[in-house]
Amino acid sequence: MRARIPWLLALLYAALFTWLGAWRFSVHRNFVDFGIFAQTIASAFGCFCNAIEGSHWAFHFSPILYAFGAVISVWRSPFALIALSAIGGALSIPPVYALVARRSTPRIAALAATIVFLYPPLAGVIFNDFHENAFAPAAVLWTFWAFDNGRIWLAAALALLAMCVKEDQAIFMGLAGLAVFLVDRGERRRAGAVVAVCGLAIVAIFFFVIQPHAQSNPAWAPTRFYAWDANDFTRLGPGLLARLGFVVLVFAPLLFIPLRSRLIVLAAAPFAEVLLSRMSTTYTNGSHYAGAWAGYVMAAFAYALRDMPERRAKVATAICIGLCVLEFAVANPLHPGLNLRRAQPRDSALDAYLARVPSSMDVATQEEAYTHLAIDHPRAHLLPEDSSATVDACYVLIDAAFPNSPRIQEYGSAFRAQVAQGRFALVDRDGPIALYRSARCR
Repeated sequence: MRARIPWLLALLYAALFTWLGAWRFSVHRNFVDFGIFAQTIASAFGCFCNAIEGSHWAFHFSPILYAFGAVISVWRSPFALIALSAIGGALSIPPVYALVARRSTPRIAALAATIVFLYPPLAGVIFNDFHENAFAPAAVLWTFWAFDNGRIWLAAALALLAMCVKEDQAIFMGLAGLAVFLVDRGERRRAGAVVAVCGLAIVAIFFFVIQPHAQSNPAWAPTRFYAWDANDFTRLGPGLLARLGFVVLVFAPLLFIPLRSRLIVLAAAPFAEVLLSRMSTTYTNGSHYAGAWAGYVMAAFAYALRDMPERRAKVATAICIGLCVLEFAVANPLHPGLNLRRAQPRDSALDAYLARVPSSMDVATQEEAYTHLAIDHPRAHLLPEDSSATVDACYVLIDAAFPNSPRIQEYGSAFRAQVAQGRFALVDRDGPIALYRSARCR
C-alpha cells in the first residue's frame, strides 16, 4: 500500500470527477436524487429526512450518510457531496492494485489500477447524482484487501462498514461471510460467522423494525422494481436483449476475466438485484445501481488477473484498457451530450434568483431549482409528476427558461390550469422565472 501509482491515480480520479460533477451541477443537469440526498444529509442529525420521501429510513438503511452529515456541518455546500462521491470512487483503485501486487508484478498491478480508473460502470456510478452506492465498491474492495492480507477482524469491520452503505450490502456481505464460514476454518471461519450474523441482523432489524416504523405506506417503495405483471412479461423479449447487452457492457471492458475467478459467485446476488428488475433503470449503464455489484466484480478481476502468467496478463490488461476507452466512445455512461454543456445566462439567472429564496419557504419547483435549493431549504420539493395531483406547497417556482425540465413537461399544463382557476397567483417575476402563491396561504 506504499506504492505511489495507485494513490496518484486515486488523487487524479477524485479531482477529475469532482470537476466533472461540479460542472454538471453548475449547468443544472442533476436530477431528483441529488436533492433527496442533499436534504437527507443536511438533516442527518435531525429528522434524517427529505421533502420527497419523508424519513429516508422508510426507503433505505444507510447510516453511512451520518458521516457525510458531519462533513456537511463543516462545509455546507453541494460541492462537498460531489467531492465525497468522487473520493468514494477513487478509493476503489488502491485495493485493486494491492490485491494484484500481492501475487503479481508491480507493473501488472499498475495496469490493473489503470483499468479501475477507466472502468466505465464505476465512472457512471460516481458521475451520477450523489448516492450512497458510490461508496459500496470501495468498501467491498477494502474488505477483500484486508481479508487477503490476513487481517481478518479488520476485514470483518470493513464488511460492517459496507453493510452501513445500504441494506442490500448487508445481504451481499452476509452471504460472503456465510461462504467463508462454510469453506474456511479457524479465525477466518469465526469472522465469517460474525459477518453473516451481522448481515442477517441488519436485514431483519431494517425490514421488520426500522422501515415499517418510518414508512406510512406498508409497501416498501423499491419493490416497484420487482412488481411484475402480465404487461411486463409480454415485453420480456426486448428486455432480455437489454439485459444481455448490459452484461456485455459490464464484462467486456474487463475481457471477461472476472469469470475466471471463483470469487465471481459473490457477485451473483448483486447481479440478481439489478437483472431481475422489471424496470431498465437498474441495468442501464451509467446508473448508480452498478455500485451494488462493481466491488465484487472488480475483486474477482483482481484475483483472476494476479494468477495469470505475466506475459499473458500484460496483453490482457492492454486489451482491457483499449476496451474501456472503446466503451466510453460508443456507450459513454456519463452521457456528456446530455449532462455537460457550456454555462448559459439562464444558469446564472436561476442561481441568482434562488439565492433570494428564504430557507423556510414551502416551495414546489422543477428539478433544476430543487437540486440547487435542497441543501439549505428543507421545505423545497418537486412539482408532482402526475398531472391529476394537486400542489400542496404555498409557493410554486417555475423557470420557463428550462422548457425541457421533466416536471414542467409533466405538470406544466395542470399548473397553468390551477392558475387560471385562481388557486395560485403570480407574486413575483424575473424574466422567465415566476413565483406563484397559493390562495390558501394568504
